[in-house]
Amino acid sequence: MSRPRIRPRRLRRSGALREWIAETDLAARQLVLPLFVRPGTGAPAPIPSLPGHAWQSRTTLPSFAHRLRREGILAVLLFGTAHRKDADGSEAWASDGVVPQAVRALKRAEPGLVVVTDVCLCAYTSHGHCGVVRDGEVANDATVDLLGRVAAAHAAAGADVVAPSAMMDGQVAGIRSALDDAGASQTAILAYATKHASVLYGPFREAEGSAPAFGDRAGYQMDPRNAREALRELRLDAEEGADLLMVKPAITSLDLLARARRRLDLPLAAYQVSGEFAMLRAGAQAGAFEERAAVLETLTAIRRAGADLIVTYYAREAARWLAGGA
Repeated sequence: MSRPRIRPRRLRRSGALREWIAETDLAARQLVLPLFVRPGTGAPAPIPSLPGHAWQSRTTLPSFAHRLRREGILAVLLFGTAHRKDADGSEAWASDGVVPQAVRALKRAEPGLVVVTDVCLCAYTSHGHCGVVRDGEVANDATVDLLGRVAAAHAAAGADVVAPSAMMDGQVAGIRSALDDAGASQTAILAYATKHASVLYGPFREAEGSAPAFGDRAGYQMDPRNAREALRELRLDAEEGADLLMVKPAITSLDLLARARRRLDLPLAAYQVSGEFAMLRAGAQAGAFEERAAVLETLTAIRRAGADLIVTYYAREAARWLAGGA
C-alpha cells in the first residue's frame, strides 16, 4: 500500500496548530516569537544587538513559556548555538544538544505551545556557513543529509514544526524523507522558501555568532532582484512536501507574498527580521515616530500582503498592544 508523502492532516492534529493557521485579521495568534537558547543553565542573558531579548537556558524556559502563553503567544521559533563548533556543525544534530533540550523543556512546561525549530548549521559550524564546506564551497547534497539529521533530532525531542533555513536545493524533500524514516511523519515543515541574501540580518548574526568567516551567502541565498526565481523556490518547496512556506525579509518581500498568496494554497509566513526590528526601534528612539503605531502598521501591511503568520521580534509587545495594553 502506497503511503502519502503529502499529509494536510499534520496541521489539523492539535487545537494549537489549527488555531495557529486560522485566517483573517491581525491577532496575537498569528505572531511567532524568535526565541534564543544557549547551552547550560542560569539566568537569562540580554542580547545587546536585540534590545529587549535575552538568551534563555533550559532552566529559565519553563517560566518564560508560561509568560508567553499568558500573553497570547501561540508559537516560538527556536534558535540555539553550539557549546563547541566544528567544520560540520555536529552539535546541531546531537540528541542532547541545546535545541532538543529546549524543546523538551518547553513542551513539558506548555504542551500547547507550538514549537518551531530552525534547522540550519550556521550557528554550529566553525566557518559560519549554513552547510558543510568542500573545496571552498558549500556542498549542497552533503548539507541536505545533515539537515535531515538535525530535523529528526528536533522531531524526536517533540518539535511540532521544523523550519529549514539553509536554502539548499532539495532540502525540503530530504528532510521530509528523513522525518518519515525516523517515524516523525506527523512533524510539519515550515520552509524558508524565499530567503534573500540580505543586509538586514546583522543583529541576528551578531547574536548567534553566525557570520561567515569567509565569503558570503549569495551562492545559496536568493538574489533580492529576482521575483520569478523566488516564486519558483516557493513552488518547488511546496512540491517537495512543505506544509508551510516562508519569505524573508518581510518588508522587502511584500510583492512576493501577494503573488504567492494568489498562486499557492499553503499557509504563508513572513519573517520581520532583526534589521527591520532594529530600524523600527531606532526610529522610535530618535523620535521619528511612535513605536506602537509603526510596528502595528508594518505588521498589518505584512498580513495584508498575504502572510498568515508573522515571525517578529515584536511579538510580545504586539500581542499586548492588540489586547489593549500600554
